[in-house]
Amino acid sequence: MSLNPIYAALPTTIFEKMSAIARETGAINLGQGFPDAPGPEDIRRAAADALIERSNQYPPMLGIPELRQAIAAHYGEHHGLALDWQKEVVVTSGATEAIAGAILSLVAPGDEVVLIQPLYDAYLPMVRRAGAVPKLVRLEPPDWTIDPAALDAAISDRTRLIILNNPANPTGRMVDHATLEMIAERCVRHDIVALCDEVWEHIVFDGGHVPLIALPGMRDRTVKIGSAGKIFALTGWKVGWMVAGETLARQVAKAHQFLTFTTPPNLQWAAAQGLAKPKAWFEEMRAGFARSRDRLVAGLETAGYAVLPSQATWFVSVDLTASGIALDDVAAADRLAMEGGVVTIPVSAFFEEAPVTNILRLCYCKEDAVLDEAIARLARMREVLAG
Repeated sequence: MSLNPIYAALPTTIFEKMSAIARETGAINLGQGFPDAPGPEDIRRAAADALIERSNQYPPMLGIPELRQAIAAHYGEHHGLALDWQKEVVVTSGATEAIAGAILSLVAPGDEVVLIQPLYDAYLPMVRRAGAVPKLVRLEPPDWTIDPAALDAAISDRTRLIILNNPANPTGRMVDHATLEMIAERCVRHDIVALCDEVWEHIVFDGGHVPLIALPGMRDRTVKIGSAGKIFALTGWKVGWMVAGETLARQVAKAHQFLTFTTPPNLQWAAAQGLAKPKAWFEEMRAGFARSRDRLVAGLETAGYAVLPSQATWFVSVDLTASGIALDDVAAADRLAMEGGVVTIPVSAFFEEAPVTNILRLCYCKEDAVLDEAIARLARMREVLAG
């Protein structure tokens, strides 16, 4: 049987692998990024009410007007962006679908795409399936900063797209303003489109998020992607969107119409209600996640783990070497899961080549009792692994 070689060669994602271990063994799952809490009740009730009281037939392909208007208004209030909701906003079935549509519609076979590793695992197979050539820029801990010389080395006259995840998963880092300006300058100079995966834009703790699309020269050469699942901690909803200048938005919409075509209308109405919440709600939400982050970090550090800085997302990372553990991240993750009862994610899984092999990612968006028990188990395992 002849199968597409790109997908035939792909393993099961590290997230599914580690979550399966958690399900099978009863281990605490600090691997895959989903909260214990069910999500804001008012938004969930809005979705439930819409399911019963409003239309369940095909909504418009671009998204219901209420949600597209809410997205434009939300980014106007929070990021100072002036968007035309009718021409510059497209609702998708999750951010991953928006990423897929952007890649498939913006690159042609033979084009080059700059990717920054560690990288979200969906990017690379999508780039290859589109026939494009990935050009990798490698970052290193603890700062995970983008070296301008390395970026320049990855850019050529065939570069069509750069994919930027900011705030970044798995590192939990935010790209500083000087680096954003450096990237924008390269995009303008080399006529490159930036695909900005900004799903963590509201889960930030050290200063506000600055979208690349807001920088000079980037308004019409950026596709900005957002996610209701991340903003409202409703990861199973798979409601996302992309905003871009009219030309790019129209192009990406052409791919979207043949991927999922549309997104459940009741979830769209509920997401629109959520985006209209006052700024104070978002501040309180961030404060809650910050408390959970600080709780996990304090517990890990007390147990002797070296924790890397986390400015954003639901994740913190530990440096195994600095923690006195000689195992690589895959071996350590396996032992922590099978012997210690805590599932983590080896960061080497986010690399295509020359991986960093001494970092584990842990998810902290869990109930306090779950975090406390995980910390106790990890403390016992550090004594075993560092002994």
